[in-house]
Amino acid sequence: MARIRGRTWRPSGRWFAVAGTRSVAGQMFVLQVLIVLLLVVAAAVTLLLQARSDRFQAARDRSLAAAEAFAHGPGMVQTLRGPDPSAVLQPLSLDAARQGGVDFIVVMNRQGIRYTHPDPKLIGKHFVGTIAPSLSGHTTIEEVNGPLGEELQVVVPVTDSGRVVGMVSSGLKVASVSSAVDQQLPLVIGAGAAALVLATAGTALVSRRLRRQTRGLGPAEMTRMYDHHDAVLHAVREGVVIVGGDGRVVLANDEARRLLDLPEDVEGRAVASLGLDPRMAELLQSRRVASDEVLPVGDRLLAVNNRPTDRGGGPPGSVATLRDSTELRALAGRAEVARSRLRLLYDASVGIGTTLDVQRTAEELTEVSVPGFADYVTVDLAEPVLRGEEPSGAVRGEEAVVRRVALGGVTRNPPLYKAGQLVTFAGPTPQATGFVSGSPVLVGDLQSSEGWRTQDQERTQAVLDFGLQSLITVPLKARGVLMGIANFWRGRDSGPFEEDDLSLAEELAARAAVCIDNARRYTREHAMAVTLQHSLLPRALPEQNALDVAYRYLPAQAGVGGDWFDVIPLPGARVALVVGDVVGHGLHAAATMGRLRTAVQNFSALDIPPDELLGHLDELVTRMDQEADEGDGDSAVAGATCLVAIYDPSTGMCSLARAGHPLPALVHPDGTVEFPEMPAGPPLGLGGLPFEAAEMRLPPGSSLVLYTDGLIEDRRRDIDTGLRILTSTLAVADRSPQDTCEAVLGALLPDRQTDDIALLVARTCLIPSEDIAEWELPADPAVVGRARGDVTRQLAQWDLEELSFTTELILSELITNAIRHASGPIRVRLLRDRTLICEVSDTSSTSPHLRYAAEEDEGGRGLFLVAQLADRWGTRYVPGGKVIWSEQSLTGAGLAGLDLMDVF
Repeated sequence: MARIRGRTWRPSGRWFAVAGTRSVAGQMFVLQVLIVLLLVVAAAVTLLLQARSDRFQAARDRSLAAAEAFAHGPGMVQTLRGPDPSAVLQPLSLDAARQGGVDFIVVMNRQGIRYTHPDPKLIGKHFVGTIAPSLSGHTTIEEVNGPLGEELQVVVPVTDSGRVVGMVSSGLKVASVSSAVDQQLPLVIGAGAAALVLATAGTALVSRRLRRQTRGLGPAEMTRMYDHHDAVLHAVREGVVIVGGDGRVVLANDEARRLLDLPEDVEGRAVASLGLDPRMAELLQSRRVASDEVLPVGDRLLAVNNRPTDRGGGPPGSVATLRDSTELRALAGRAEVARSRLRLLYDASVGIGTTLDVQRTAEELTEVSVPGFADYVTVDLAEPVLRGEEPSGAVRGEEAVVRRVALGGVTRNPPLYKAGQLVTFAGPTPQATGFVSGSPVLVGDLQSSEGWRTQDQERTQAVLDFGLQSLITVPLKARGVLMGIANFWRGRDSGPFEEDDLSLAEELAARAAVCIDNARRYTREHAMAVTLQHSLLPRALPEQNALDVAYRYLPAQAGVGGDWFDVIPLPGARVALVVGDVVGHGLHAAATMGRLRTAVQNFSALDIPPDELLGHLDELVTRMDQEADEGDGDSAVAGATCLVAIYDPSTGMCSLARAGHPLPALVHPDGTVEFPEMPAGPPLGLGGLPFEAAEMRLPPGSSLVLYTDGLIEDRRRDIDTGLRILTSTLAVADRSPQDTCEAVLGALLPDRQTDDIALLVARTCLIPSEDIAEWELPADPAVVGRARGDVTRQLAQWDLEELSFTTELILSELITNAIRHASGPIRVRLLRDRTLICEVSDTSSTSPHLRYAAEEDEGGRGLFLVAQLADRWGTRYVPGGKVIWSEQSLTGAGLAGLDLMDVF
């Protein structure tokens, strides 16, 4: 023992109190020290292994770098082919090995004969190691037992124009690497020891805190204290419930189980899952302070006191005491009535307005009010309310014309007007008085009410004979709009309504009126959105022969969305198919969809490939977002996807591009289904990323199926399941597009549709070869006449002689322009489809422009003549040049009303 100023040092009693194993704290201290010791040892071993691995990896990297640098050095190939490579390379390899931090660099020929080595005696001998991969142009990394001992070496090929002419090996002795790792061992052990000391000190502090919390008690003393506590807790005639900070029951004594009708396994269960009264569950979970708060639980009234447990630094949660005060009901009958009314109002606040449907909201009012308040309840609304409109005001004394939308009661088929009937109440009746005046009306005795009996003598007598005795009519008014009336009926067995019941009826009607008005407003907004959406979608499919198309569009039940589709005829008998989806629902999504659909049609008029079209559409969405950011930000596009396919019936080729949209399905004529692989592309609006198009040939009679994600994805079904169902449904041969649409919707349409569904099925057709004529002409003005003759003969074969003159003029001008302004061969093509299509292709990328020629100009009238003779004309750019096309009606009306002198 060391002595300081004559005193002997001994460990303090406090240390032994912490480390003693008699108490719970001491036992925990020993256990934690052992755990920390194991963790430190494991960490030290892991660090050593990791350090060794890192050293070996660094050795590999250094050897590889040295070998590649030496192999790719200037003049290496010439030296290997020289008369004495060893004389040149031996001093260079020794110097490079010293500077590169490796033990050796060996140069060898293709047979593995060394040119260099740190030991000159080994020059000219075979290299020890694997060289076969390097002879094939690959790099070899291995550990071998070489001349210097166990070595880690890398073999790199030396190539000349792709041919291996030699090899370079570099490496380190394993002993050099291991010695570097061994040097780190004292540091790792020292760090582990320091970590163990620090962890032990921390464990001692934690054990001291545990000792203070357990007050130094051992396991036996704590068990005895718990037994006494448990005996007292379960013996008292007052319920005790302790709830943890996570909302789960920690403890409930026997009395609490009896009062709250709790299950045996209540400990550990969430309060929300116990099926308690909502107010009781809310209080137990809220941890708010409550003193003698009376709550109904079943047929009992419980006085509840609730206190949080974390005020004095304790654990989060609350403790509640429950006392049965049911006997007080005998002394407070009116309190029971108030409680029932409060419960009724609570049920009304929860049960009325669960949907945004006017009729369903009215039915919920009848369900809540029967039988707790009335025996029968009817709800009558003005006709405009059902359409989402505001009803016009009525004049006192006039009749009230309303539609009965809900009828509920304790029995079926009472002698009241049925739901759905249009009812006209006479002016003196309580219903008309309440509807016109906007004030409630109480009729305590229907038998003596003359005004009520003026409605229908036969029906009112049947009501009296049925046993109904009393009536309260309350107007349904919200936000200054009088929408209808609610009628509460009671029979003789329930007793008549009193004045106190009038306020409750008004409260129920007021809550229902707000919900009905919300539903009315939603109905109006939904109708407006649906109308807007339908006006923005295609009214009918355009006429074309390339595809047999069928479609289905189903808006979501919860609200219209931004899905859209389009079929756009293009020049050359081609057709563009478009399907898109704007994220979100409502007017904004529908309006955005309309803007994008209009933009797609405008961009299609430019006759550009689908990937370029998506690029322009992406820029448009980006500008829309920028405009929204500069404004209030509410009109930003949350996201949009699109797929564009352009089909050419003359070749059967289809070009597709997509922006974040699901892949299309291709159904072959034999019923085989595939989803063609094509670049995904980002959703519209991200900007900065290009789109790519995919080209594929579609067999005649195959079907291309385009759709939005609402078809295959649902809350109850993931997208993979939807795709499997879609594939199996489409796998039927020789089915029409209309039948395909019906089959797909029958298999995939969910019970409650939460998203829009757009489905487009297009079956491909090819233009018959006899309706296509092609010629390739040299760039010689002399061929223009020959081309006119060929065209005239072809039109005669097609029985289109009446179009010969105009077609000759058009082709003459187009071919002459191609010869004058382009170089290379010229290609002429005629297509007989719904119109006669003339196409002239050349290698120039310069587009001609229509202009007015002056009177003194000798030229410049060719395109003007084409524009006058053809129904339509334009330019389409293709790889390697452009195509100038024109279309003429097959009826031969091209020259009707045209004075050629006006052109010239």
